[in-house]
Amino acid sequence: MSGHSKWANIKHKKAKGDAAKANIFTKIGREIAVAVKNGGPDPETNSKLKDVIAKARSNNMPNDNITRSIKKASGEGSGINYEEMMYEGYGIGGVAVLVEALTDNKNRTAGDVRHLFDKFGGSLGQNGCVSYLFDRKGVIIIDNDGKITEDDVMESAIECGAEDMQTSEDVFEIYTDSQDLSNVAKELEAKGYNILSYEVEMVPQNTIKLSAEQQARFEKMVDAMDDLDDVQNIYHNAEIE
Repeated sequence: MSGHSKWANIKHKKAKGDAAKANIFTKIGREIAVAVKNGGPDPETNSKLKDVIAKARSNNMPNDNITRSIKKASGEGSGINYEEMMYEGYGIGGVAVLVEALTDNKNRTAGDVRHLFDKFGGSLGQNGCVSYLFDRKGVIIIDNDGKITEDDVMESAIECGAEDMQTSEDVFEIYTDSQDLSNVAKELEAKGYNILSYEVEMVPQNTIKLSAEQQARFEKMVDAMDDLDDVQNIYHNAEIE
């Protein structure tokens, strides 16, 4: 998992400022709607909804917004039916890119994603063209406040069922089997660790290094895709400096 840093990408997104908050809340609202539709409105019996609520809170989404989204999704005949889509393609320099979307219009979303691939020197590919380069993993981000050691966190993570860990100046990144994510996060929280977020991610097996010019263009593509209402997550194997 060397070279992949989810938190680096999170910090990059947050650097865009608070103006993006409304967009983030809208996207999380869609995830809540899909989770409620597939598993019901009770997070105690709907683990997917429970995880999305945790994601919402880690993004500082107000409780009123969360409750309103759940109630809206629970109402008969209300709301929009979103379909989960995964688009695969190549960015500049041969970077593998996965674009996860929730859409009520597949043709519109596919057209928007294709346009941005083309605009920034990439290309939209066929299903399966790059997904084999990624592993579906649970990713838990723990605050590195300087008061805990890497060895202590690693020992705790392994005890709780984690598979691997990376360390940066700001955080510890814990990797789990996707099915074990919620349980491992819950156990680590019970041990007193400050969990900033936990989600199922597509983690690249290897990474590609871009030139400074390529990276600048690639980041513009990622930002433009992230601004699309239908796009929920973007995963790639570029090393972002």
